[in-house]
Amino acid sequence: MDKVFIRGLKIQTTIGFFAWEKEIKQTLVIDLAMGWDTQLAAENDELAKTLDYAEISEKIALFANDNPVDLLETLAERLANYLMSTFQIPWLKLSIGKPGAVHNADTVGVEIERGQAL
Repeated sequence: MDKVFIRGLKIQTTIGFFAWEKEIKQTLVIDLAMGWDTQLAAENDELAKTLDYAEISEKIALFANDNPVDLLETLAERLANYLMSTFQIPWLKLSIGKPGAVHNADTVGVEIERGQAL
């Protein structure tokens, strides 16, 4: 299966359960792998036939900021559904990390996989 990926995408958004978290922006780090047949784009060097990772990166940040939630789990599920429906992605693996959320850890987060591999 071919994949288009984005790794280490840092976004600033409002997320968290506690009242003080709802008043600030926090950094999230997103890794995303998307199943896609890249041969179609490669055949004639056509951007329109692949997943535009720049556009997807922008949409991720907009979505997270337009849809604040308490839990990373909720954001991951909603973001996966949004990306799959918006870009007709048949399969994706999404990881969202929240650096600094736990004192002794570099990052904590969630990873989900949705859809069916090509």
